[in-house]
Amino acid sequence: MGKLWFGGSIYTMRMPNEMVEAVYSENGKVMDMGLKQELENKYKDNIEEYVDIEGQVMYPGFIDSHLHIVGHGERILRLDLAYTQSPKELLESIKKATSNLAPGEWLVGEGFNENQWDDPRIIHRKELDEIAPDHPVMLTRICRHAIVANSKALEMAGVDHRTEAPFGGVIAKDEDGSPTGFLLDTAQDLIKNAMPTVTDEYIEKAINVSIHDLLAKGIVAGHTEDLNYYGGFDQTYQAFCRTIDGEKIKFRAHLLVHHGVIEDMEKAGLGFKRGTKWVELGAMKIFADGALGGRTAWLSEPYEDDPMQVGVPIHSETQMSLLMEKARSLQMPVAIHAIGDKAVEFVVDMLEKFPPPSGVKDRIIHAQIMREELYERINKSNTIIDIQPTFVSSDFPWVMERIGERRLQHAYPWKSFLERGIICAGGSDAPIEEVNPLKGIEAAIIRKSIFDGNSYGLEQALSIYEAIALYTINAAAAIGNEHIQGQIAPGFYADFTILNKDLFKIEPSEISSTSVLKTVVDETIVYRK
Repeated sequence: MGKLWFGGSIYTMRMPNEMVEAVYSENGKVMDMGLKQELENKYKDNIEEYVDIEGQVMYPGFIDSHLHIVGHGERILRLDLAYTQSPKELLESIKKATSNLAPGEWLVGEGFNENQWDDPRIIHRKELDEIAPDHPVMLTRICRHAIVANSKALEMAGVDHRTEAPFGGVIAKDEDGSPTGFLLDTAQDLIKNAMPTVTDEYIEKAINVSIHDLLAKGIVAGHTEDLNYYGGFDQTYQAFCRTIDGEKIKFRAHLLVHHGVIEDMEKAGLGFKRGTKWVELGAMKIFADGALGGRTAWLSEPYEDDPMQVGVPIHSETQMSLLMEKARSLQMPVAIHAIGDKAVEFVVDMLEKFPPPSGVKDRIIHAQIMREELYERINKSNTIIDIQPTFVSSDFPWVMERIGERRLQHAYPWKSFLERGIICAGGSDAPIEEVNPLKGIEAAIIRKSIFDGNSYGLEQALSIYEAIALYTINAAAAIGNEHIQGQIAPGFYADFTILNKDLFKIEPSEISSTSVLKTVVDETIVYRK
């Protein structure tokens, strides 16, 4: 038996401005759409429920093409430092939080961003020692490519003046050679490996609170990367399967498989697109470089504000080739983090050398700094770009200090990608950015900084249809689901996001203040405001 959805504006996203009066769904899929009266007459014997959306506006369910579901849950559960406005405020937050800890318990803070402070500097371990001498402390930078640890944490990890940074990582040190507590990219693992092992209950709780928040934001599906960080592949994968069971929680989770746990996936007898109805495995995830905030994104020319730095490649050419060979031997696509233009060039070289299996697409995640000659090569390789529109909101204007005026033409170049026939999928990279897709849609259109209120690179701004497509049809295409997901059409999932405003008719600056009224997964209303 089925449901008839009617009574408001229904956008299919199959093409710009296409709307229908009603949709008939059955067994979790859209069966038909058109005029309400015609559908009523055609399916009168099968309609079990009439769902009047009461003048609201319905879209295909929003998909986040790149986030960290467990990490987003941790941000909700842990000390959130994303909105601290100064070193003093950050330290006060930590001091207050330590008062609630058991002796020797770790304090983990999430998401500090020194670039939004009046005094944009990195906290030193000694400052943390003063307020938390008996607790190991680890603070994660908003980009998740750097952490700050206090002396207790460094001691437990065995990091001192003699410790050399691993390949692809940086250990910042004082003039006397002692570590400052600031560790970047692969060097972070030195601290994280010294932390207590996570429990099944902890992972499941993080997934649970995260998914409920995603559903409240109108997100019905997400491509997430978590499997390498929480006790290993099996523990994290099983936690996802138990939590997203299709009964207590309905949500479509697509799990990228970090190269570090790819052999564990094999041992479990799993592979690409394998899993359950709700939890499936995706591409091999690889990091090619770091982030712009810590100057570890790999650029072809030096940083404007530090001419001695060009960033950090995470893997050598030999290492990357071996990873590519492994992915292809398992008939897997790859999803490679590359922010700087040199990293993108390096990745494109690899994709050309190791083309994907027939019928699947590789992905480059971020691609924030480009060069003209790279667009055509990406297009020819049929590679999809995962972009995060809210990065432009939080990175400008400070990122101009890193890359300078001369590189702005190809910075966060979303329109350039689309004009060259490159599909872009939209995500948040939560918990690095706010998970709300409405903020991402708005940012893709107006490119306004949250710091100074100015818009940057408006020649790269997208239309409203292009911006919504990032989170619907394009995000589905990124994982080869364009035939069943991301549109309202016969044969597609009955996954819908219902808003109180028509995004095509309001001012772009109003989009982020729009409310999600209902979220529908598998024709089930899983969130109601």
